[in-house]
Amino acid sequence: MSDQALFEALGGLMTLATLVFFRIGAVVSVMPGIGTQSVPVRVKLVLALALSAFFAVLLQDPGRPVPELSTLLLITETIIGLAIGLAFRLMILALHTAGTIAAQSTSLSQIFGNASVEPMPAIGHVMVVGGLALLFLTGAHLTFLKTLAGFYDLWPIGARPEPGDLAMWMAQHVSSTFALAFRLAVPFVILSMLYNVTLGVINKAMPQLMVSFVGAPVITLGGLAFLALAAPYMLSHWREAVEIFLTNPFGAP
Repeated sequence: MSDQALFEALGGLMTLATLVFFRIGAVVSVMPGIGTQSVPVRVKLVLALALSAFFAVLLQDPGRPVPELSTLLLITETIIGLAIGLAFRLMILALHTAGTIAAQSTSLSQIFGNASVEPMPAIGHVMVVGGLALLFLTGAHLTFLKTLAGFYDLWPIGARPEPGDLAMWMAQHVSSTFALAFRLAVPFVILSMLYNVTLGVINKAMPQLMVSFVGAPVITLGGLAFLALAAPYMLSHWREAVEIFLTNPFGAP
């Protein structure tokens, strides 16, 4: 290979790596676990550069010319990356929302402190940390990389997805995420309803009894006990939904 051909090949690879970086960097900035404010920016940058180099080599095809760099192309790649990253982030939002619903139903929304940068009830914090740990322990991050590579088949570099289709996909995913969150938290909603009905019956039968002093410790203890029993099943159901999403990102979680 001549020097000119070598420089042209390296120039094409660097252009491809730059385009990949704008998409992958946008994904990393909002992806679950890594995209949180608690992770240093340098760690995100190093991870984005490493993944960009990996995908650039993976996507290099001598038979497919690399598009020329342009402002519009860089903006398009960034928007696609943000859409993909937010779609993954919504799966974590399902745990956050489910924890919020459960905490409000069982009066545990402010019982404990919160070590998270993003404010959330104690149950939500426990569920999010448990869900992230479960993802990395079961190797879902490798499936995530496979799904991320699959998006290049759907939206290759230089593609311009229709804004309406992209917005509809995000809207459907948001709707499915909140439906998943309610399915996860519905046992706590049922427990809260039974608790309030029972408390009302006791108050009717014994008006002189201060039911709030009796009922508050009961719902707190019951909520904690129910969380210990239900959390493994909730995380297991959520993990299955994540697997379905990673297998078919355009399906409902």
